[in-house]
Amino acid sequence: MNNFRSLLVNFLSNTIGKLLIIVRPAKAKRLERKGMTLVMGNRITFSEKLMRRAILKKVEKNENFEALEEFHKNYWKNNGPEFFDNTLDRLHKDLVICEFIFEHLKEQLLEEEDDYCTLVEIGTGNGTVLSYLSEEFPDLQELIGIDLSNEQTIRNKKKYHHNSKLNFINQDGFEWVLENGHSNTIFLTFMGVLEYFTESRLEEFLKTIATLGNSIFIAIEPNGLEHDFIKNPNSEPYGTERSFSHNYLKLFEKSNFKIWHHSKKKIEGDNSIISFIGATTQF
Repeated sequence: MNNFRSLLVNFLSNTIGKLLIIVRPAKAKRLERKGMTLVMGNRITFSEKLMRRAILKKVEKNENFEALEEFHKNYWKNNGPEFFDNTLDRLHKDLVICEFIFEHLKEQLLEEEDDYCTLVEIGTGNGTVLSYLSEEFPDLQELIGIDLSNEQTIRNKKKYHHNSKLNFINQDGFEWVLENGHSNTIFLTFMGVLEYFTESRLEEFLKTIATLGNSIFIAIEPNGLEHDFIKNPNSEPYGTERSFSHNYLKLFEKSNFKIWHHSKKKIEGDNSIISFIGATTQF
């Protein structure tokens, strides 16, 4: 009975959402341009939630994952500062959870023959993680934070102007790597960045980094709890955001990286499991 009721509610919600898109096409387009990744507080009305749900269902049904990726990019361009203003406490808790992977990175750097002087964080947000790492890794000469939000980048430059090692840039991370990437660089994504890439774009991104020369990649990324990599070794949308649960081991190894760390942690109260990947290009 409960299952039938749930199916009926989903059907009615999707049907109403489709009708609203037909009646209010301009509003639907505005939602797409602004981004629909997360719904926070009262920023979105009930009718907009129904439209958002119908839009996401349609693009996913058509396997138009590029459109889904574009929705995510639009969200972080337009709403990044609001998100980080509301999640500062959680970010500090996440750092405590993730400290162990940075200890593993220190050990890995001791084994490397070459020196690594640059760290690049893709999707740096409010710069908290980058600032923390500048203290944990004093031998790094430059720490670069790339973010899609111009407003957040401006904020970061003002907030951390006293730390000459930090450099914040408003750009798509993949485009920055294509234009400025170089060897002996540590790349980092923290608690969900690569999940907004399509599988094909993520593979291309990793292969591009692999061509730069010696590189280390620390990926701290969520996976869907129900994503069975044996049944489906490829990427799939998951959760309310409809971001992508990727098979990171497969994609890193396919892109000529050697995995030196892999572990997972379930975060209490979350609908995902966090994968921790430490990888080095094989040269």
